[in-house]
Amino acid sequence: MSFKTWLKAIRVPFFTATVIPVTLGSVIAWYDTNNFMWMRFWLAMFGALLIHIGTNLSNDYFDHLSGCDEANPNPTPFSGGSRVIPEGLILPKKVLYASLLSFILGSSIGLYLNYLCGKNVILILGVVGVFLGFFYTAKPFRIGYGSLGELAVGIGFGPLMVMGAYYVQAQNLPFKIFLISIPVGILIALVLFINEFPDYTADKSVNKRTLVVILGKKKAVILYQILLALEYLFIIFLVIFKFIPFASLIVFFSLPLAIKAFVVSKKNYDKIY
Repeated sequence: MSFKTWLKAIRVPFFTATVIPVTLGSVIAWYDTNNFMWMRFWLAMFGALLIHIGTNLSNDYFDHLSGCDEANPNPTPFSGGSRVIPEGLILPKKVLYASLLSFILGSSIGLYLNYLCGKNVILILGVVGVFLGFFYTAKPFRIGYGSLGELAVGIGFGPLMVMGAYYVQAQNLPFKIFLISIPVGILIALVLFINEFPDYTADKSVNKRTLVVILGKKKAVILYQILLALEYLFIIFLVIFKFIPFASLIVFFSLPLAIKAFVVSKKNYDKIY
């Protein structure tokens, strides 16, 4: 069992889903307070990454128990789990133990930050985050096996991480931070959502009722496109009502990528690869 295998198991390319919201929350706090605490930033980043690792590993383990990953005949580099358990690269129990260790280490950092910040804001956000991460696929809740999985991911990697990173730096949490975190949450939820299309057959076979399974691919892709458009409309709303500065409209330089995603999803929603 190599280090490279463990990198595959923890799905490093998806760490952007943590790095971006934590950085965003920290930078907004810097903008608001004109102060930046590097030690707290790195603690928040490493703590959040450990929770993310724990989530990825626990998802692999519990998807293995349900037979979901094994039932997937067409895994891709972006869907179907890391494949380390179905391919026999790492024993299931070792994946579970590594997951629990990651959650414990990440939670320990969170408790330390909560001690530094006081008022238990980080504690509350952290408890919700760990709950969503572990019980996304674990019984008895198995959030990802119902219709709220995409919402849970959007909340966990959007508001929870952005607000937590902001509070660590600014020691307060105005309502605008929740609003600012919504576009990030939508984008990360859409990463999960679009990757549920290749998993449709496997998810349906184990009664994993994702939005794609519930709606069917044809209707689900329309919802994907609506949310993609809503992303940009919401940013305009935030600028108009001065929750974020006018310069934030620089995000519209990414519009060609969004249009490409729109067109490709429309043409290929039923083609796995």
